[in-house]
Amino acid sequence: MNTNSDHNAHEQRTQNPADTARPAPVELAAVLEGFDRTWSPRIVARVNDYDVRVAKAAGEHVWHVHDGTDEFFLVLDGELTIALRGEPGAPAGSVREVTLPAGSVFVVPRGVEHRPASPGGASILLLEPAGTLSVGDRHEDLPDHVDATTGHPLHS
Repeated sequence: MNTNSDHNAHEQRTQNPADTARPAPVELAAVLEGFDRTWSPRIVARVNDYDVRVAKAAGEHVWHVHDGTDEFFLVLDGELTIALRGEPGAPAGSVREVTLPAGSVFVVPRGVEHRPASPGGASILLLEPAGTLSVGDRHEDLPDHVDATTGHPLHS
């Protein structure tokens, strides 16, 4: 039997972090118009213990790996290429590129090193456990255009 405290804890995990009092629809286009920084995700909603994030992509991110979680990508606009290395069953040192046009999804499995890139620019939606660092558990040196964050709340 659920108690009120169980119910309240569940509500807090599923509400939009931008409005913890009452959830409201979030217009992704408006959120994306509200910031310019690339590779700097905004948290638009929370589903259970996962963040739903949107980001603008331009140029290359960094090679990085998430040891404990998969990473879900949905391309909203533009095109994203994800370079992958260290895939199970692939020849050592090999790199495979996956190109995602608008409307495509791809999941990078946990433990696979990857580098997203978008020469022409893209808008993307990411689904990751809350608190997941945008540059993974291990990464190469960070250039100025890549933000190492667990996601920024809306209106920040």
